[in-house]
Amino acid sequence: MSGLFGATSTTDEVLAGADLNGKRVLVTGISAGLGVETARVLASHGAQVTGTARDLAKARAATEVVRAGAANGGSLVIVELDLASLASVRACADGLISDGRAFDVVIANAGVMAAPFGRTADGFETQFGTNHLGHFALVNRIAPLVKSGGRVVVVASSGHRMAPFSLDDLNFESKTYEPWAAYAQSKTANILFAVELDRRLKERGIRATALHPGGIQTELDRHLDPDMIKGMITQINAALAAEGKPPFQWKTIPQGAATSVWAGFVAPADVVGGKYCENCHVSEVTDAEISPISEGVRTYAVDPETARALWAKSEDMVGEHF
Repeated sequence: MSGLFGATSTTDEVLAGADLNGKRVLVTGISAGLGVETARVLASHGAQVTGTARDLAKARAATEVVRAGAANGGSLVIVELDLASLASVRACADGLISDGRAFDVVIANAGVMAAPFGRTADGFETQFGTNHLGHFALVNRIAPLVKSGGRVVVVASSGHRMAPFSLDDLNFESKTYEPWAAYAQSKTANILFAVELDRRLKERGIRATALHPGGIQTELDRHLDPDMIKGMITQINAALAAEGKPPFQWKTIPQGAATSVWAGFVAPADVVGGKYCENCHVSEVTDAEISPISEGVRTYAVDPETARALWAKSEDMVGEHF
């Protein structure tokens, strides 16, 4: 089944014929882009979706298409969550625990990219604090709600390859801040989180996986200079032309969200558990020199020992042990 889909597959193609009636899914970050599309296709196949957003008004407007397309018992409920605030994370988790209803799949989709230097409400570097620590605390707190046979899908990025990973100075307190290095660090942390979470939860029949959605133009690039993006694409296309390959093509949002729904609902659990996926299949581990748009996950991003060390470090940072 995993070989049926690829880089150009859309969410509707991946879930064609799927009946998700009665399934409950949590999707973080549904106020734009991939989160909205993920919620849309799930609700259209009957899933009861709980979506999170920092700006509830923006999310309600953005998800009109989700409610309009819901079918077969599908629905959407939006709850408030600011991943850059542990108080907000804990309040959201407490609300879900109090509600008591279990989830079949949790999709940790929200995030920020290449942001200017900043701190979260708790003093963490913005990208690491939002992309990793916020989800680390949320998912662990609601882990008792995930059903046996369920999955946790963590949206990471090929951007993890932009910089090596180190547990030293995760908050950029002494080293010079560079937006892409911080983004790479946070995305490597996403992958390592999935690796260790999978190890811890699989005895309950729950599997965790991480993925790269692909190159997509969404609100995620709001911090980027358009001229810089054009320059990057020009360089990539020159390299592709030299290899006799066609020019780079952005993925559409339905293509970008396809791997999330594939990993959560279509792929065999034992195939994706503890792995890094892209283009609707499990990616190869490689430390070879590869282009920015080539497939591949770095060894350091799926190393079990690093994953365990990051888990312990993350517990210390958020002040909770799971």
